[in-house]
Amino acid sequence: MSFDIFVCRFQNGESAPLDMGAAHEVLAPYVVARDLGGNFLQVRTAENEEAGVYFSSPDNITFNRFGGGGIMDLLAALLRRLDAVLVAPGGPTVIRRDEDHDLLPAALRDEWPVVVARTGAEIDRAIRAS
Repeated sequence: MSFDIFVCRFQNGESAPLDMGAAHEVLAPYVVARDLGGNFLQVRTAENEEAGVYFSSPDNITFNRFGGGGIMDLLAALLRRLDAVLVAPGGPTVIRRDEDHDLLPAALRDEWPVVVARTGAEIDRAIRAS
């Protein structure tokens, strides 16, 4: 897929910082290239699937040009470790458990579909169904 999706964390309807150290730990085994500043990583799974990963801000990680089950499994692991959600612009907001719904900003909670997905396969189905 060639669009951007965003890994974010919310508390009380507001953006919250992500644990970027933990994010780097999850992604480290898959990194095949990085920029000198550490704001961009190219990751590749065992299935030879790739994605560009941008550490855009303290509360946002952007995945670009991603696809395949391996990348979706990596996203699922990242969401679990960071206690985060996945925002697909024009598509669903993917949460890991029902109670996460109340943490979202009103615009995401009320104006866009919110889907519970825990695995890479479930995330993939949620995005493709939108």
